Amino acid sequence: MHHTHDEVGIPPAGRPDPSETLTIGDVTRRTGVSASALHFYERKGLISSVRTSSNQRAYPRHMLRRISLILVAKRLGIPLADVARVFSRLPTEHAPTHEDWQRVSRAWKRQLEERRRQIESLERELTGCIGCGCLSMRACLLLNPDDALQARGPGPVRVQRQ
Repeated sequence: MHHTHDEVGIPPAGRPDPSETLTIGDVTRRTGVSASALHFYERKGLISSVRTSSNQRAYPRHMLRRISLILVAKRLGIPLADVARVFSRLPTEHAPTHEDWQRVSRAWKRQLEERRRQIESLERELTGCIGCGCLSMRACLLLNPDDALQARGPGPVRVQRQ
């Protein structure tokens, strides 16, 4: 439902009405996200919509910020499950307050710091492993005699430590 500036309660020109809802077409134009992706994000609980009197989806304006953050997270390689965990701390029925965003931003910062530590650890491991130059299993046997790392589980256990 779009409002006109003649209606009572409309903010001054240049400031969007936070209670305004946007059609799916408006949101796809504003964000570049396809309608099918919006539906997917909604099924995953990342965003929410309301139904108009004509049973069409309408998105609260504050969902634009969520969608933008989803796009940034995807670009950074952050799994949608992590985004959903962070977003679960935000209200969907009204625009999040500054305090809501601060709380979520601190949680996300901790997650990003942990990811950074994991990436730096992976980089050190790869440099040590690939950078040794031996290209033989003998050196690996020196680093992992009698396959002792097997007891710690499957896969690259040094890289996967948490």
